[in-house]
Amino acid sequence: MSTIRITKQFTFEAGHALYGYDGKCKNLHGHSYKLFVTVSGVPISDEKNVKYGMVIDFGDLKKIVNEEIVDIFDHATVFNKNTPHLELAQELIDREHHVLLVDYQPTTEMMVIDFAKKIKTRLPENIKLQAIKLQETETSFAEWYASEN
Repeated sequence: MSTIRITKQFTFEAGHALYGYDGKCKNLHGHSYKLFVTVSGVPISDEKNVKYGMVIDFGDLKKIVNEEIVDIFDHATVFNKNTPHLELAQELIDREHHVLLVDYQPTTEMMVIDFAKKIKTRLPENIKLQAIKLQETETSFAEWYASEN
């Protein structure tokens, strides 16, 4: 049987600041992110299986991505844990804001690397993560491809 790729789109809102950056993105700001997750596998051929004909149930993929990414990053403010903005981060936390301190510069490029690692660990053995596209603005996005990593 043929190997098929399927893609599911997700959306979430998040803020961030890029410490040490020499442009506007050094300031705290936010994005309406669009996340596209592409996986591949062979459709289930057992006619008695309730998921017959599916590579993976879109609902199962949704559960993984929501638990690993969307539910964590949605409406969060993301800072590199080494940022000089730790005082600001702590102030936000004290005011019950959702703050994530990550061990990387929270650029779109680094976020897709992080997301790929998280999603790959949760996929069934017969399903392969092929690509992730994270769109930060209408005209700007980063892509991760398994064939290049």
